[in-house]
Amino acid sequence: MTKPTYTADYKAIENVLLNQYAAGCIQAKSDVMKPAFHDVATMYSVNENGELQGGAVAESLFPGIDEHFTPSENPTVVIGFINITGTAASARVDGDNISGYGFTDYFHLLKINGKWTIVSKIFHGHY
Repeated sequence: MTKPTYTADYKAIENVLLNQYAAGCIQAKSDVMKPAFHDVATMYSVNENGELQGGAVAESLFPGIDEHFTPSENPTVVIGFINITGTAASARVDGDNISGYGFTDYFHLLKINGKWTIVSKIFHGHY
């Protein structure tokens, strides 16, 4: 028997990033992306004044998606990388024309009780 690879984990993370997170952004529906995140997940970025902003995803990302995003026409989303070590992973996702915005997102995920879950996100907006 060969040593197992991370292909199943890679596909599971890809599903979380594209079919939950990115799909929620594209559809402008936080309910679609909520399953991708742990209840205590955080999100941070730097604002136009160079200051740190963010906090709990439930208080910042989800309301922002529902209140400020609109469904996207012709969006482009790609995964730049996924790095996996055991039950920990990091990933980069780039999106263009997501509700008129462009983003580079960096995620940290953990495999909790057999399920890959985003626990933190940092991002840069290309406005």
